[in-house]
Amino acid sequence: MSSENKSKIFVARNIPDAGLDLIRGACDADIWLEPLPPSRDVLLEAIAGCEGVISLLTERVDSEFFEAAGQQLKVVSNYAVGFNNIDVAEATRRGIRVGNTPGVLTDATADMAFTLLIATARRIVEAADYVRNGEWKTWEPRGHIGMDLCNKTIGIVGMGRIGFAMAKRCRGGWGMDVLYHDQFQNEDAETQLAARRVDLDTLLSESDFVSVHVDLNETTTGMFDAGAFERMKSTAIFINSARGPLHVGQDLFDALASGKIFAAGLDVTDPEPILDNDPLLSLPNCLVVPHIASGTVSSRNGMAEIAANNLLAGLADQPLPCWVNPEVDGSP
Repeated sequence: MSSENKSKIFVARNIPDAGLDLIRGACDADIWLEPLPPSRDVLLEAIAGCEGVISLLTERVDSEFFEAAGQQLKVVSNYAVGFNNIDVAEATRRGIRVGNTPGVLTDATADMAFTLLIATARRIVEAADYVRNGEWKTWEPRGHIGMDLCNKTIGIVGMGRIGFAMAKRCRGGWGMDVLYHDQFQNEDAETQLAARRVDLDTLLSESDFVSVHVDLNETTTGMFDAGAFERMKSTAIFINSARGPLHVGQDLFDALASGKIFAAGLDVTDPEPILDNDPLLSLPNCLVVPHIASGTVSSRNGMAEIAANNLLAGLADQPLPCWVNPEVDGSP
């Protein structure tokens, strides 16, 4: 098939070949290969005349985006589980399909949440830096003392797929009691993990570790603020591998610097990437990594394949394998 007969699409980043190979074979693809995302002006120019776009969380997909693309735009496939960067209601109003990439990164993200937990509890990075800086002179009986994990209480805020996977690791591997806060009851968590559903105040006050796994929306933005950290134990550890705006950065800094909580592990920040002068980076008890929870071979390849298949289905006017807005076609 000549490029003249292929759908014009734009891929906003250099995603893995597992997805790009599918796209290149079927589409006239313009792929952004630079390490940083395209600027807004460049993005809006690049999508003009496209029938499909693969976006990332860094791309704001709104009315301006849709206008710039044109009326022929059929599908926006987000290379992410979340889609808070997309105005889904506006896409639906315009008859544009929206897809995401759930499922394939559940275990990888849960592994990262637990990695952050054990690393902060045992002060791993702080201790490794101590060695690298040439400060290790002898074994210190009172040095680098962290928190035990066995038989503690993990508080899961958002008992969806990833929250359940995190709780399963904590319960099965370390014998932790599981508390969870969610608007919906999770019977599997209660049956398999002996999890107990509680209100947020109870979870914060009784948990030794708090791991957040909720979507970012109007009700969850800033939910971990000064008041939330005040209700946590002074020995508590806060883990956020979901979305940066779920916690208030300055309030988290104050809680860590003052000893209101013991430590924090963050895979996400607000803004993202975190600013070089963000005070959280000055704290030895705050571990920040660059949004790498999905960074495994199987997860990133799986995301790329799903994103590509969502795109191709949308171009063919077919149901998307992972569809955010099936109501765009009148589907339930």
